Amino acid sequence: MKLRYNFGYFISEGFHSIFTHGFMSFAAVCMIVCCLLIMGSFSLVAVNVDHMLGDLEAENEFTAIVEETYTDGQTTQLQAAIRGIPNVASTTYVSKAEAMAAFKEGREDNELLNDLPDDVLRARFRIHVVDIERMKETASQVEALDGVAKIRAEFEIAEGFVVLRDIAGAVAIILVVILLLVSLFIIANTIKLATFNRREEIAIMKMCGATNGFVRWPFVFEGMLLGLAGALVAFLFQWGVYSLVANAVTGSDTMSLITVLAFRPMALRVLGAFVGTGLLIGTSGSVLAIRKFLQV
Repeated sequence: MKLRYNFGYFISEGFHSIFTHGFMSFAAVCMIVCCLLIMGSFSLVAVNVDHMLGDLEAENEFTAIVEETYTDGQTTQLQAAIRGIPNVASTTYVSKAEAMAAFKEGREDNELLNDLPDDVLRARFRIHVVDIERMKETASQVEALDGVAKIRAEFEIAEGFVVLRDIAGAVAIILVVILLLVSLFIIANTIKLATFNRREEIAIMKMCGATNGFVRWPFVFEGMLLGLAGALVAFLFQWGVYSLVANAVTGSDTMSLITVLAFRPMALRVLGAFVGTGLLIGTSGSVLAIRKFLQV
């Protein structure tokens, strides 16, 4: 019964302190909402960029030209050898006729190509890789195989995808860290104001034998409640803002190449991240703020 009474007292005092310093509490919640919105928006942009880059990486490939003298049986063995290379995801055989048809596609008006025989171009393999960062290494391994005349690859494009993905991830992480620190600072100062106004009461409680935990818990609950309120409001705003942007991008003809992930499948993860971050900010800010006033 004592434990229940204490926690009921802690929660009651936390609520009371929030409404006692209503303006600062409102400012703290607003700051948490803004920080979580910015943090969440950049994180969702990074997730969408990573998804789009993943699609582009899946489409990225290099080509291995088969030696002219190779028979069908030797070509089949060569394909098996290419598939045995660790980083190779899949191989697609392109015959001479298929290579010529692909070359002529889009050039139907060029009469000079009409008389070209189908066996002018050599057979080849289109090779997809698992890890695009190891594309150059994989191409070198394929080129070293007997039966591969040469390799055609756009390594600059592959490296560009990797750099863009790394930059997007780094920017998101840096912004998240900065915004977490800003939110932590705001919460800590809000709790400090509450503890400063009650510093004499805290000193009396300490002299009467109150433990640090008994004094600290109401402020910890106050910070947790502020963080939770900010997280829930930020989640609702984030859902609305994301949906508006997604609809605008989807309905725009100039942005038809951009794909936006649906928010609903990510909603629980976003909510969990917001709630966890809000509680962490609120709790940490409270602990940091009250520590000074417990030294009586």
